[in-house]
Amino acid sequence: MKQNLKRILILTGDAGLGHRPAAEAIRAAIQNEYGESCKVEISNPFDHPDIPDLIRQSQSNYDEIVKQMPELYEFAYEISDGKFQASLLEGGFTLLLFRVLKDILKGFEPDIVITTYPTYPAPLDTVSELEKLTFPWMIVVTDFITVHHIWFNKNATICTVPTEAVKEIALNAGLKSEQIINTGIPVDPKISVLKERNKEELRKELGWDQNRTTLLVVGSPRINSLMEYIRVMDKSDHDIQFALVAGGNDDLYQTFTNAKLKHPAEVYNFVENLPEMMRASDIIICKAGGLIVTESLASGLPMMLIHMLPGQEEGNVDYVMEHKAGMFCETPQEARKTLDQWLSDGAKKLKEIGKNAEEFGRPQAAQQIAKKAWELIH
Repeated sequence: MKQNLKRILILTGDAGLGHRPAAEAIRAAIQNEYGESCKVEISNPFDHPDIPDLIRQSQSNYDEIVKQMPELYEFAYEISDGKFQASLLEGGFTLLLFRVLKDILKGFEPDIVITTYPTYPAPLDTVSELEKLTFPWMIVVTDFITVHHIWFNKNATICTVPTEAVKEIALNAGLKSEQIINTGIPVDPKISVLKERNKEELRKELGWDQNRTTLLVVGSPRINSLMEYIRVMDKSDHDIQFALVAGGNDDLYQTFTNAKLKHPAEVYNFVENLPEMMRASDIIICKAGGLIVTESLASGLPMMLIHMLPGQEEGNVDYVMEHKAGMFCETPQEARKTLDQWLSDGAKKLKEIGKNAEEFGRPQAAQQIAKKAWELIH
């Protein structure tokens, strides 16, 4: 029986916050549906011992670079985003990753490869061609609107995209319509199940007040003034409570823990039940990352976005604003004003925004990708 197991390899990276959770969501969806018939492995080629230490370590420094030098990040992103510039980047990544990917592929012998990271399509294409490897492979784009050309490779079997706007970019990059599927960005399959759960019931399980309007704050090392936003919104006269999630950042967790707030606040460091917390909340306050935006939409959760990466995440903000699923607040004062507007008149505005978010959410994206991957190997 084990000899007949389908072998599914998911390639991801850890520079940035959304690529690995997307990979884990796909793995969960595959295992939920086909678990007894397959072996699924997630691999980060940049963690391979043949990768130079400086490059391997740069993954953990990514957030600090973005935080300290956003203008440089924006310049580098924009200057490299074009067909010609992307081809130069692809050449560099192919040289860097050729032997590493060859080693990973020969070691695992996959029936299919799925990548949730933009630097792998070109080297993956080159390795499979030169080594005469014939497995199908899929690109899963995890950026919403502003998508770098390096994501796309016309030799991919399938490319899944989050929006029609990204489909147009993929077509412009040389992919054919039949190669592209608009699935949305994959999120934890748990999210679609949790939509059936009662908010108050979940709050009781989490130890939260069941009646207060709940503001879920998902922290990131990129957000310099996060505590200032919290303090200003804490001055609200509305009956609110905070759930503060540091995301595994010990310094931020300590800052949250030491905060003296007027309204009740539950403080967490790293959590594995974020989907439950999102379902139990009324508003999420976070950065404009592709995955957190996708999860919020899938959860029908109104978004107060307070930080975006220049270039890469601007499209995410535009998408949320265009579909009236949230607001981008550049200052703590704007956030407080938005909060008061949403909660006035019996929270009528907040309810409207929640309906909009739910309408454009794609909670079944991971399941759809899993189904397509399974079809390709049968």
